[in-house]
Amino acid sequence: MSQADLIFINMCRDILENGTTTEGQKVRPHWPDGTPAYTIKKFGVCNRYDLSKEFPILTLRKTALKLCTDEMLWIWQKKSNNIHDLASHVWDEWADENGSIGKAYGYQMSVKHKYSEGMFDQVDRVIYDLKNNPFSRRIMTNLYVHQDLSEMHLYPCAYSMTFNVTQKKGDDKLTLNAVLNQRSQDVLAANNWNVVQYAVLMHMIAQVCDMRVGEMVHMIADAHIYDRHVPIIEDLISRTPYDAPTFHLNPDIHDFYQFTKDDVSVENYRYGEPVKNIPIAI
Repeated sequence: MSQADLIFINMCRDILENGTTTEGQKVRPHWPDGTPAYTIKKFGVCNRYDLSKEFPILTLRKTALKLCTDEMLWIWQKKSNNIHDLASHVWDEWADENGSIGKAYGYQMSVKHKYSEGMFDQVDRVIYDLKNNPFSRRIMTNLYVHQDLSEMHLYPCAYSMTFNVTQKKGDDKLTLNAVLNQRSQDVLAANNWNVVQYAVLMHMIAQVCDMRVGEMVHMIADAHIYDRHVPIIEDLISRTPYDAPTFHLNPDIHDFYQFTKDDVSVENYRYGEPVKNIPIAI
């Protein structure tokens, strides 16, 4: 059994058995038919993934590695806020007639800020600091910009990455670790999607900065299962997981802006039956 599957199963069981229901409360999300979308939720879920030991992709069902990577690169590399630059359709509900999602996600990554070393956007600043001052405790990104929230079509869910570098005794290379902060997460639709995205990001940045990849800590303030997802989750976590596959990243790429979704792959990836027609709350 892969560690990612075990973490997912235990998290879902904890939410279902010990979570708080929002049924009957005032909630913003709704189903396409207009019905309120209630959840069972847990506060402050913390999951840890050691990327040096395993790539954390679910085997209970397939997670689309290349589509996950494409969306991550859409935000972090293309720094785009337009769905026409994206291969998947996960953002279609929040785009306007021109394809824009407003001043969200990639838009915030594209904004340059003044530092004593010059002008950097958030991505370039992270890479600069990891290469030039790796033991800094200030290497982070933040997409939750209050002054722009009114112009975002959806407030950022995964909103912050804090990078932290360590070094194992006797190792000549540094180890890249990170904390992913998320204010809210639809566990069925988005949990492993986000985990895989940011695991790929860490592998890419570690390679670019000539580091080893280490731990990813995923903090979720509100981890929830929607009411219409409960039977799907119950079926999913009753399945028997497989062993984790082997992750491959093109070793010839050393410039973050040269990576594409085709530079990632998994070998020996076995997974359960697909989960089809997942209803998405909006």
